[in-house]
Order: sequence, then C-alpha cells, then structure tokens
Amino acid sequence: MGIFGRKTTDTAESAGTATITAVNPDLAALTGDYTLDPSHSTIGFVARHAMVTNVKGKFNDFEGTLHLDGGDPARSTASLDVKIDSIDTGSADRDGHLKSADFFKTDEFPAMTFRSTKAEALGGDDYRITGDLEILGTTRQITIDLEFNGSAKDPFGNERVGFEGKAEILRSDWGLTWNAALETGGVLVSDKIKLNFDISAIKNAG
Repeated sequence: MGIFGRKTTDTAESAGTATITAVNPDLAALTGDYTLDPSHSTIGFVARHAMVTNVKGKFNDFEGTLHLDGGDPARSTASLDVKIDSIDTGSADRDGHLKSADFFKTDEFPAMTFRSTKAEALGGDDYRITGDLEILGTTRQITIDLEFNGSAKDPFGNERVGFEGKAEILRSDWGLTWNAALETGGVLVSDKIKLNFDISAIKNAG
C-alpha cells in the first residue's frame, strides 16, 4: 500500500450499491513536513553523447522540502533548490564546460529550482508530481513520475520516507542549445535529457 494508497470496501455489492473508497488510516502518521537528506539522496541526469553512448551526471549540492498528505495526495507539495556549480559527471573538463557560458552560465545563474503545482496518486505505489522547473531564468512545466519506496525509522530515531522518480525534458526548452555537429551525422549532445531522483527525506520534529 502506497503512502497515498487507498483501499476499496464493498459495502453492499450484492445489492448493486456503489463501491466506497476509503483512505487507509495507517497512512495518517506519515502526513507532515519533511526535509530532504542530501547524503542519502541523488539528483541525477543522463544525456546521449555522440549518438552512441550515455553520459551520466549528478548534482552534489541541493536542498528540498516535502509536504505529504496521507489523506489527500492533491494537497502534497515539493520544493527543490540545486546549486548547478556542484555538477559532477566524473570529468573535470566536461564539468567546467557545463558550467560555462555554453551551457549553464553558473556565474549568472547559480541555481536550478523546482516548485510543485500538482500532485496525483496513480494507484499502488505510483504517483505523479507536476511543477515549474527554472533554469537560466526560464521556467517551464515538467512532470515527474514517482514510486514510493516505503517509510522507516532509522537507528537515530529519524522517521524517513523514500521515493524514486524520473522525467524527460528537452534542454533547448530552457535555452541550453549548445552543440557540435558530427562528421558522420547527428550532434554531439542530445537535446533530450533524462532526469532521475532517488530521495530520502526526514520528517520534521513537532
């Protein structure tokens, strides 16, 4: 049963009455405000390189908050702030290029932000969150598909929840248009970027 999961109870099926959908009362305890734990979370991306392989990267410096509503998923929210200068693809030269004026222009635009505008329960452990992603001063809407991984209390007494998420964007929608043509046809860097999220969040005290 997911964090916003619902269970159905047939109250009078034989009499032809409608099925009643009831909120799982066990989820009420998960409702609350949470803070992302960066040391146990990953904000990553994948880009196609030279038309033949994938380059993976991540951002090492970010912070975020969640508000989870176990009774009404539509009232849940998420916020994320990422320092783009923390980009890490495993190559210092490539990271430097990505921070430059060809791509993220981190001197002028140091942060990437996401603010949710809509949350939906899709059934089971699957959810969808829609929101505004700002990069280079441009804001576009994106949709992130999420899977709830569960909740637990860690050895230090922290109440945690976990999610995995994924989304696809076209970087050109945010003005990230730099590229180089290949002699064999195609371009060096794909326009389509896959985003992936592995989130652990700790429930705030109180």
